[in-house]
Amino acid sequence: MITDISGHIVRFIVLILLQILILNNIQLSGFINPFVYVLFILTLPIKMSKILLLTMAFFTGIIIDFFMDTAGMHAAATVCMAFFRPYILNAISPRDGYEIDEKPSISKLGLSWFLSYTSILVLIHHFTLFYIEAFRFEDFFRTFMTVLISTFFTLMFVLISQYLFTKQTALK
Repeated sequence: MITDISGHIVRFIVLILLQILILNNIQLSGFINPFVYVLFILTLPIKMSKILLLTMAFFTGIIIDFFMDTAGMHAAATVCMAFFRPYILNAISPRDGYEIDEKPSISKLGLSWFLSYTSILVLIHHFTLFYIEAFRFEDFFRTFMTVLISTFFTLMFVLISQYLFTKQTALK
């Protein structure tokens, strides 16, 4: 239990620092904005309390907002993603269900499951974030292009981190 909490804290700090110090400075042609901090919410235990999940999502987003000076946009997008997370997990649950303290990862649930799970939630996050940022439908297609490209690059970072930093118990 203590090691789980300390692991979450370390992952939280590393992802926030990576986002703030490195990835916030990457913006190619206004379309590529990778947000790897969402990995913290994506990899929390599956059976986590909804209130705790939403609270952690809010604080994660508000910390990013503080450093990016974005007035709650990341908090709103991260809470939106966390709100839909239990529904997505139920929709794509394996036939046997999930184990009690299982955390979403490629090594435990397979690449196709993990890719479906992260793609949907990252798309929800990015869609919410970029449309709150634009706050108008005049640039609908430009904003949608930004959502898709940023989702792709965020997913690449998430997948790379899964292969680099998680224990591979079996190839699925």
